[in-house]
Parts: sequence; structure tokens; C-alpha cells
Amino acid sequence: MAQPEGLLYSKEHEWLKVEGDVGVVGITDYAQNSLGDIVYVELPREGQTIQQFGSIGVVESVKAVSDLYTPVGGVVTEVNKALEADPALVNRDAFGEGWLYKVKLAGPAELEQLLAPSAYESLVAEG
Repeated sequence: MAQPEGLLYSKEHEWLKVEGDVGVVGITDYAQNSLGDIVYVELPREGQTIQQFGSIGVVESVKAVSDLYTPVGGVVTEVNKALEADPALVNRDAFGEGWLYKVKLAGPAELEQLLAPSAYESLVAEG
């Protein structure tokens, strides 16, 4: 399964799209597929300061509850409010309408800790 170009990935199966000094964060298609039908998403609060790779919420599916980790640190600027009414957006469009939150990035050095699409594909292939 090819990963979208222009994104960075964490080993915990989150993706990051950098737009200037803001990052858009979501979970990967692999993660949502592994979880199954998502029924609830707990996101960080707007204005909350988060630390890279820290646990910042949960994703609940019919199969399991999984911690949600952030690929970067910074201050949360926006959360995807559409997920409150329709958490299954993550299943239907993990890399688009199912984004989770936006964060003002703490610094560019953190991006070096993330994986390029090809490296993430290798990680997923290893199981």
C-alpha cells in the first residue's frame, strides 16, 4: 500500500503534513484499517501544549481502544470537530477529511525524528 507523498510518518502510525509552521496530524490508513470501525476519537484541547511522541488522546473502535500519540510537539491550534458527530470519517478518508488536529510546530528538528513515506512502508511491511 503506497503512502501519500509529502507527508511524514511516526512509528505509532500517525501522519503529519507540514503547512508552514503548522502541522496537520492524522492516523494512517494502516492504523485505521487495523483498528476497524472507529466509534469515538478523543483529541487534545485547542491551546494545549503537547510533547513529541506523547500520548494525547484515544481512538476507540469496535475492536479496541488505542492511545493516540503525537508525531510532533507544539501548541494545538485546531481540532477536527466533524469527528465528534462522525468519527468514522477517519475510516473513510484517513488522509483527508479524517484528519485529527493541527499543531503550531515546536521546531524543525523534531521533523528529523519522523519517517519518509518509503521508510514507513517498510515499517508496515515488517508487521
